[in-house]
Amino acid sequence: MVTMAEARRLALSLPETSEEDHHGIPSFRVGNKIFATVPDGDHVRVMLNRDATQAAVSHDPVAFGELWWGKKLSGVTVTLARADHRRLTELLEEGWRRIAPRRLQLSPDDVRPRRSPRRTGRRS
Repeated sequence: MVTMAEARRLALSLPETSEEDHHGIPSFRVGNKIFATVPDGDHVRVMLNRDATQAAVSHDPVAFGELWWGKKLSGVTVTLARADHRRLTELLEEGWRRIAPRRLQLSPDDVRPRRSPRRTGRRS
């Protein structure tokens, strides 16, 4: 079981995430892009790709349901009372990674030192 306060804390712990209104419901964003919304006090919707959505639903269909926007499978609806803390954390991170700028996603190991500029003259 995950409380709404825990879900909110998890979402806001991701780099440069903000909570803003989206048509009368809270949303979690990085920049202006939404990766999760809160339709009510018992659920969180996380925007995921088709594969991640299907994996979550098949893993635990009681806690996770498909989220459809028209004819497009857009993510999962998480029932917080049934959700595992670790799995919700993974899903929020996955939703965040889908839309976060690349500069936020690089780990320190991914950052390569800049090369020194080549000298274009003769050395004396």
